[in-house]
Amino acid sequence: MAASLSSVMPATGAALFFRRLFRRKLVLAAAIILLIAIVAALFAALITPFDPGAMRVARRLRAPDGVNWFGTDELGRDVFSRIIWGGRASLGIGAAVVIFSVSIGGLLGLLAGYFRRLDAVIMRIVDALMALPDILLAIFLVAVLGASAFNVILALAIVYTPRVIRVVRASTLVVRELPFVEAARALGVSLHRILFVHVLLNVASPILVQATFIFAYAVLAEAGLSFLGAGVPPDIPTWGTMIASGQQYADRAFWVVLFPGLAIVLVALSLQILGDGLRDMLDPKLRKAL
Repeated sequence: MAASLSSVMPATGAALFFRRLFRRKLVLAAAIILLIAIVAALFAALITPFDPGAMRVARRLRAPDGVNWFGTDELGRDVFSRIIWGGRASLGIGAAVVIFSVSIGGLLGLLAGYFRRLDAVIMRIVDALMALPDILLAIFLVAVLGASAFNVILALAIVYTPRVIRVVRASTLVVRELPFVEAARALGVSLHRILFVHVLLNVASPILVQATFIFAYAVLAEAGLSFLGAGVPPDIPTWGTMIASGQQYADRAFWVVLFPGLAIVLVALSLQILGDGLRDMLDPKLRKAL
């Protein structure tokens, strides 16, 4: 009678997974920070006390106080409101990069790993792209395509897709030789079903881990591009554009770069920590060590 509910009812697979994942307090803290950032970005219109573009020159470069919690920038705009709205743009760009990279990279990685004739062609292109520094390739692509949010997403997707291709290809090379795949081929199972059911489901774990890392890289890269003036237009509030516009006032109004910088660091670090936690959970060898 005194037994707890958890000892009476068996935990579901998802509940057991999250319980093990969040056993480490650092991973749990990272997940909470990410959840707060995502919720704040989604409900920015309800959370922010001011219009992020509203200029109040009379209150320019005001220190944080009860009215402007994070102070104001060089045009009198509320820094807190701009960080929340900037999170919507920065996280949105990062999420779009992940979707494009994982979708295209996952498909090409499957094809490269399963079909030997396509392997050499796809991997030579991947090697050529990965030979170039990420940020330089992104700057070049944005310079050619033009500065806009969509072009930044496209450029970063091109930069990070090769990472997904290599991870998926390596996993596919192992999975395609396993007995259940050979049995499916022998039974005449369609190629489409073999690739997207038997193989893809068994390489989903490394894809998920890689997606969290790419999300963090994309947030950092977008901030770097915006800081260099090669990212989204300055009128769109992102954490990178906020630092770029406030850097010349940092000596007398440190808050205009401090709080956007903290937002970038917290989100990127949380994504990295969560990715490490997922990798430790999904890798059988590492899971035994936990």
